Amino acid sequence: MPRPAAPTPTTPPDDAVLPPRAPGAPAPGTPIGPHYDLCFGCGPQRADGLQLTAVAGEGLTVDARFTVRPVHQGGPGLAHGGLLTTAMDETLGTLNWLLHAPAVTGRLETDFVRPVPVDTELHIHAWVTGVHGRKVYSAAEGRIGGPDGPVAIRAQALFIQVKLEHFTTHGRPEDIKKALDDPDLFKRARAFEVNP
Repeated sequence: MPRPAAPTPTTPPDDAVLPPRAPGAPAPGTPIGPHYDLCFGCGPQRADGLQLTAVAGEGLTVDARFTVRPVHQGGPGLAHGGLLTTAMDETLGTLNWLLHAPAVTGRLETDFVRPVPVDTELHIHAWVTGVHGRKVYSAAEGRIGGPDGPVAIRAQALFIQVKLEHFTTHGRPEDIKKALDDPDLFKRARAFEVNP
């Protein structure tokens, strides 16, 4: 008889909880703006980036999408696998806006189910699977041809909640200054500051 699969580092422990949506989190159906204009995943000023757009869903869910362009290809006419992983990471990270807690990726596991051709729009649905202390567990599916289309990619992730100092201590000074000079970004970031 086969043994049951051991839990992975992206599987929430039995005592993990699903917290309520944070007060002041974006309402369902509300677009979630980029966290930084120059972000490769969601930044509108990155012509070579994904320019992924996200919308808050019900509960602790997010729906996102992006179109695979020729600059995103790996094999001829197909999306690069690392780029698809980036799209999953970006979407899963957006879930933390619903918790009002800045977090960084601790681990990301990705399963590629089918190729994603250039000029295809990838629809990603992500959800929180549990929170345990500073650890946020989540999962996502990416579908082609629409939100109900065939699954092309799946991911599970572990994010670690951090204080904003994580970014200001380790980031490049000129980029930190640009981010802090953006009054809307600074206001959003301060609202999400974590108190241990």
